[in-house]
Amino acid sequence: MSFPSILRMALAATCLALPASAQEIHILDIYARSASPTATTGAAFMLIENIGDADDRLIGASSPAAKMVQLHTHRENAEGVMQMVHVKEGFDLPAGETLVLQRGGDHVMFMGLTEPFAQDKTIPLTLSFEKSGDITLEIPVDLTPKPAEDHGAAYGQGTGN
Repeated sequence: MSFPSILRMALAATCLALPASAQEIHILDIYARSASPTATTGAAFMLIENIGDADDRLIGASSPAAKMVQLHTHRENAEGVMQMVHVKEGFDLPAGETLVLQRGGDHVMFMGLTEPFAQDKTIPLTLSFEKSGDITLEIPVDLTPKPAEDHGAAYGQGTGN
């Protein structure tokens, strides 16, 4: 492994160890990924903690890394097939709770990537909250396979791949 790769991985690990915060919102365990090096879409996953006394709501996301960025979830259609859908109203973030953005569930979706997501690179992302305003992050790209228990495992919401 080259020194620049080791340096990028150390920087990404440091970024993950330090929570991003604005007022009473802490964002932890952040990563982005795409299905392949040629994919035109990608997604970001994280834990968003509201340590304050007031409810908030994640209402949007933006990034120069894609032509369009939306908040998505998976819902079962009438035929029993799971589909990703845009959640226009955003995600509730009650006081004292954690919003889990995870694979197979709620997540930030990047459509029309401006360049491929590459391992150990970072991408900028701005999350918009109804009360807390905007939080801008540099999200490390992690294309390595994740274990079955991912973000939600610590919160009793284990995920699949």
